Formats: sequence, C-alpha cells, structure tokens
Amino acid sequence: MIAGSTRVIALLGQPVAHSLSPRMQNAAFAARGLDYAYVPFDVPPERIEAAVRGLVALGFAGANVTAPHKLAVVELCETDLASVNTLLVREGRLEGRSTDAAVLDGLVAERPAVIGGGGSATAFVEALPHARVFTRSGDWPPRVDGADLVVHATTAKDEVLVRLGPGQTLIDLPYPASATAAAAREAGATVLDGLDVLVAQGAASFELWTGVPAPVDVMRAAVGLRP
Repeated sequence: MIAGSTRVIALLGQPVAHSLSPRMQNAAFAARGLDYAYVPFDVPPERIEAAVRGLVALGFAGANVTAPHKLAVVELCETDLASVNTLLVREGRLEGRSTDAAVLDGLVAERPAVIGGGGSATAFVEALPHARVFTRSGDWPPRVDGADLVVHATTAKDEVLVRLGPGQTLIDLPYPASATAAAAREAGATVLDGLDVLVAQGAASFELWTGVPAPVDVMRAAVGLRP
C-alpha cells in the first residue's frame, strides 16, 4: 500500500510486465531520498484516455508512456510534440514531453537514419529532422551505408535489419539487445543498446518529475549496466 504522502509516477503501456523502468526509477528515488513510487499499469488502447485523465483525478505526479500509446496521448495532454513518453501533472494540467531521444546528447549525427515508424521512432525523427527514415509501410528496406548514426526503433529482435561497420554508431532500442545490435558490434560499429537508451530517457524523465539531478550510476546499476 502506498502512503498518502507518496508522490506516484505511473508507467502506462501494454505490455509492461517486462519493463525494467520500475526497478530503475524506484532505485533512483531511494538514492535521492525522495518519497516517490513508480508503478506500472497495463493499459489497453481503448482505455488509455481514461487512464491519462485519471492521473489528474487521482493526484499522480506524472507518468511514463510506452508502446503502444506514445502517439495517442499527444491528443490528451498539452504538447507541441508528435510523440510523448513523459507526462507531468502540474496544477491540474497535463504537460507532455519526450525524453526518448535523450541518448543523442553528445553524439555527432551529420548523416543519421531512423528505422521504424512508431512513437519512439517519431521522437528520434523530431530530434533528427535531417534523418533519412525507413519504415515497412514506406521506404524499405533500409539503406544505411552512408549513415554515421543509425537508430533502430522497431520491435524486431531476431532479424538483422541492417549491417553496420567501423565508423558507424547504432542506437538500438529493443532491450537487452537485438540481432541487429549483435551484428553491428561484431562488425566493429559503436553500439548503444536498449539499456543505454532506457537509462538516458529515464534519467531525463526523473529530472522533469523531481527537479533533482538523476543518480545515473544508480540507474545503470539497477538495470545491470556498469556505472
């Protein structure tokens, strides 16, 4: 049972049972001595509007939004973005933000490519407006020979979608890793896998909710990464 004074952050998605975010965020709250709790909720698409409206009614502090809801919640909150993964509840209002592309901080991306068409891919395309975009419903198969940075934002874990080599960087969203990431790493490319992405977006969301610097080393350790 969560105490009345505890500030609650929801994770809204379907499915969410596999998510490492509750472990990571609750470890971060504890490390900073914050009375917050991060709780997953399995929400089907037909219930997402009710779930989002309920955040305000129930006094939640905010939420993370994961697949398949990142595009749908745009219509349910205040935002100028095309994809939202973080909600802030402030004075009865819902503000929508995206931290999905936080892993890009410090990376050079002169010739980026984004593979995928869902909510996470949309967030990376917004962050990299000059990127080439490849989707199964559009331009396919992906052609990334000239790309310096490739974002793999599909759910394909067992299929090698593209082959990268030295001098290229892959951001691989599925975690803990995909066949695309394994092939890229073996070929000498730099790989930031789904756990790196998870920690980067999670740390950025943590700071939006709390106003406190995120304990990144604690968050990395919580998901099995080295500090």
